[in-house]
Amino acid sequence: MDSKQADLAGVARLIGEPARAAMLDALLSGRALAAGELGRVGGVSPATASEHLARLRDGGLVEVVAAGRHRYYRLAGPEVAHALEALALVSPRRPVRSLRQSRVAAALAIARTCYDHLAGQLGVALHDALVDRDALAAGGDGYRLTEAGAQLMAGLGVDVAAAAAARRAFARPCLDFTERRPHLAGALGAALCARLLADGWLVRVAADQRGLRITPRGRRALATYFGVRLPDPRASTAGAPDG
Repeated sequence: MDSKQADLAGVARLIGEPARAAMLDALLSGRALAAGELGRVGGVSPATASEHLARLRDGGLVEVVAAGRHRYYRLAGPEVAHALEALALVSPRRPVRSLRQSRVAAALAIARTCYDHLAGQLGVALHDALVDRDALAAGGDGYRLTEAGAQLMAGLGVDVAAAAAARRAFARPCLDFTERRPHLAGALGAALCARLLADGWLVRVAADQRGLRITPRGRRALATYFGVRLPDPRASTAGAPDG
């Protein structure tokens, strides 16, 4: 679509409202969340949260998922997530006003989700490891998986066939807004993220947050399979367990 035909101002107004921006950021966790959860994230009442979500839905930024009598909200697709991440690249950093905020920011910089794939230092390190080990090569609309890459993914239990059949880009670079370098997006990036979560290499910090914690098992496996070693953001906290 020609940019002159797109209602950029309308989308900007939707995203620019602080409560809605906070809700969209929470949905970048890749999970579907209830209106109440999103209201708490945005710091608004349930009624106001519902109004905001209705606007986001009408604007094509979120969609509703029904589960029995319950309704949940998620981003309308990877294109929305990609646009939000791109906006983060040109947005000023929020000021850090407390030790807790500093720790949260440090943890997010190490490992988080960018919708349904991995971001932060972890996402960038995995992308670089896959390229350096010739598991990924330039091709298609981003990357293609080499024979060595296919063997690696098979060993990890990643369903490459399902990723290839998905109606989206298979594997492409996505510029990380904290690292200013690419991490791996696309169907393959999503499948790899899902596998590492399912295998317990990573755990979510909270349902309504993007942050991920690398488990001790994950640290060992990342070093073994990819040569990736990252700092533990809790190491500086006295008495914190490495659980």
